[in-house]
Parts: sequence; C-alpha cells; structure tokens
Amino acid sequence: MLVLSRKLDESIVIGDNIIVKVIGIENDMVKLGIDAPIDVAIIRNELIEKVKEQNRAALHIVEQSELCELSKLLKK
Repeated sequence: MLVLSRKLDESIVIGDNIIVKVIGIENDMVKLGIDAPIDVAIIRNELIEKVKEQNRAALHIVEQSELCELSKLLKK
C-alpha cells in the first residue's frame, strides 16, 4: 500500500485519468473529490463489505431439523 500525505487542494493521479483531490479537512474527516471516467466504479469500501456480509448470510446452509420445524409451522 502506498501512503501519501496531501494538504488541502492537493491531489494525486491514478493511472492516466483518475484524479483524487483533497477538497476539505474538518475535525477528523477528510473530504475527497474523485474525477474519473464514467465507466470506473467508485464505491465506498464499507458498502462492499456490507454486501459481502449479506451474501454470506444468504448462503447460510439450513439444517435438516430447521427445515422440519419450518414445515410443521407452515402446516398449521
């Protein structure tokens, strides 16, 4: 991982066409502006992790006993 220090209004360039600029610094928050081509997806990491977690939960293997209990409940 490359670690850089940037001041307000300074930027970095990723590849040939992605610019990340420090737009603001307030309290413990840094605001970044990202200029990238429209076909480049920019997604916050915590959202990706949440989707991964939900996908793992959706893949939960149901035990046979749970299916039997559910079947009994549905028959009532």
